Amino acid sequence: MKLSKLHATGNDFLVRVSDDPDDMLDALTVAALCDRHRGIGADGLITIGAGGPAHDCSMLLQNADGGVAEMSGNGVRCLAAVARRHGLGTATRLVVATGGGRRDLELETDSSGAVIAAAVDMGPAQFGAIEHFELDGTPWAGQVVDMGNPHVVFEVDDPDAIDLARWGPTIEHDARFPQRTNVEFARARDRSTIAMRVWERGVGETLSCGTGVCATAVALHRAGHVDAECSVHVRGGVLRVQLGVHVLLSGPVVHVFDVDIDRDQLVNALR
Repeated sequence: MKLSKLHATGNDFLVRVSDDPDDMLDALTVAALCDRHRGIGADGLITIGAGGPAHDCSMLLQNADGGVAEMSGNGVRCLAAVARRHGLGTATRLVVATGGGRRDLELETDSSGAVIAAAVDMGPAQFGAIEHFELDGTPWAGQVVDMGNPHVVFEVDDPDAIDLARWGPTIEHDARFPQRTNVEFARARDRSTIAMRVWERGVGETLSCGTGVCATAVALHRAGHVDAECSVHVRGGVLRVQLGVHVLLSGPVVHVFDVDIDRDQLVNALR
């Protein structure tokens, strides 16, 4: 199996290309590949599928536990870098069909033509309810936001002080979220800057989450705490968000390496 490893502000993915629309790896294989101690290591695996009349390619995203997710704002930028190497799209534009809807990307390339950054039209944000929790006797209110995948955003005084390993999975698996949810803890530093940490559904804490950054920006903007253009600082770097009818997410892409791996040997080694 040929794979490429890339990251976008520390949110890392394994990317493969397949023309078979039914070619989805089983959960055990994905978990083995994404295992950081016994496999290659990644937050998820992306399969680039064939294009169609209205898109250059498709995106199938599986989280590190092997479960299927709708899409990823960071992952689709990583996909774009591999897609361009395979001649998909143009030097400046790529259209991707995802489980969360169509995504249009404007690409930035270096002198060799490699994609080094991209701006993604993430579509419109859909607001849900404000959900109330009581954690260790403290009341918390989280804004539910759908960015093509589910999120709940909590405004806190200090995201770094949150016991994310404890509260992240508690909220992810809350019965109010039958499909589970991604969880963000954020603070507006000023009108144009947000600090955020994220617990990703099926992964755990990650250094960055593109859809989570968008969900957080729209939630804090709706609350009146940030402007329509802002920078979101995550543990893996900085992403830019522009809010309008659609949400525009901009950020870098880094190619780490390519690898050929014997899938059966890897899975058998973990049994």
